[in-house]
Amino acid sequence: MAGRRSRNNGITVDILLRAYSAGLFPMADSADDPELFWVEPEIRGIIPLDDFHVSKSLAKAMRKKPFDIRFNTAFEAVMAGCAAAAADRPSTWINATIRKLYTELHQIGHAHSVEAWEGKELVGGLYGVSLGAAFFGESMFSRRTNASKICLVHLVERLKASGFVLLDTQFTTEHLKTFGAIDVPKQDYAKMLDLAVNRPNLQF
Repeated sequence: MAGRRSRNNGITVDILLRAYSAGLFPMADSADDPELFWVEPEIRGIIPLDDFHVSKSLAKAMRKKPFDIRFNTAFEAVMAGCAAAAADRPSTWINATIRKLYTELHQIGHAHSVEAWEGKELVGGLYGVSLGAAFFGESMFSRRTNASKICLVHLVERLKASGFVLLDTQFTTEHLKTFGAIDVPKQDYAKMLDLAVNRPNLQF
């Protein structure tokens, strides 16, 4: 993984927000590793909000309204879902330190969750960080077909309605590319980031 890897056990929420404003984010080597390291990719993944793409099959599935979509009602449960092992993700970079820090960010209004509910069961979701007019997507999980995808669609709709200008995905994946995710060089990303984070904090 390209990036700046420097161990730091003294991260606070203030340091974390300053890091995001400078283009860095923390990760852990594993859920059992208590330490974090900073990552600053040379190539950054973003989803241009005006070029977000929803496939015909996903649009058809959404018309059936298979889930109750909620925002910020179960942030810690979403983090737990993202941290849980799955068939396609046997290990995770979300350790106890990250869960604590991002829960604190949520409590002060800088971290948010989008949730897919099936009755009383949380079956998918995603979470991320907001700063200025930027949203930094962190992780997602799904226990039902299309659950996390539908959460992403609702996230983008909410960001656009609120005036956000940058949706950072950290890296691109084949999955995210189907929604329009692209790679941008670090220097181009820095300009986008500067324009976004120096705006007043938007209401998510």
